[in-house]
Amino acid sequence: MEKLKILVVDDESRMRKLVRDFLVKQNYEVLEAGDGEQAVDLFFQEKDIALIILDVMMPKMDGWQVCREIRAYSKVPIIMLTAKSDERDELQGFDLGVDEYVTKPFSPKILVARVEAILRRSNLLTSEDVILAGGIELNKSAHLVRIDGQDVDLSFKEFELLAYFMENQGIALSREKILNNVWNYDYFGDARTIDTHVKKLRSKLGVKGELIKTIWGMGYKFEV
Repeated sequence: MEKLKILVVDDESRMRKLVRDFLVKQNYEVLEAGDGEQAVDLFFQEKDIALIILDVMMPKMDGWQVCREIRAYSKVPIIMLTAKSDERDELQGFDLGVDEYVTKPFSPKILVARVEAILRRSNLLTSEDVILAGGIELNKSAHLVRIDGQDVDLSFKEFELLAYFMENQGIALSREKILNNVWNYDYFGDARTIDTHVKKLRSKLGVKGELIKTIWGMGYKFEV
């Protein structure tokens, strides 16, 4: 499969390198621009950019203006980066059609997870993976879950959790292991957040929720 192109726009080369290194590790092709004008030129020159990571404060043309220029012609997903955590800025971003809004400093792993979530929603991230178990069909490429032919509406995290369970059928999984694999970053909260997600997931799966067994004092196991 051809690599998806992501345009990273930031006037700080250190920041661009940090983001680029994490994206390249995940098999994306990364293009870089150091100011807004260069970003707009690159976008229209390349044509097939799948997503833009765009800093707000830049010379020549700021992120808001870049967003306006691109939105006049394209619905390409845009993630805005900003040093400010001002609600008005965030609202302005969403008014301009920004898909996600990330405040600096941020975890590059979290940024990559958001990139992948947006690309999945846009049906740009595909894989051949369809997992079948106990009457549940999980299609990773389409990000769909069906039970006995009926679609089940899961949140992004519930979907990832179910996929992890189904990929590890019959294996006892500790809460810590689930956090490390599903949340995919150093989690500083209570590992019991897993319990809340499992409870919601079981509820949405109906009778199939019983396939997720509780292992008291440890975690969970998906067993058909």
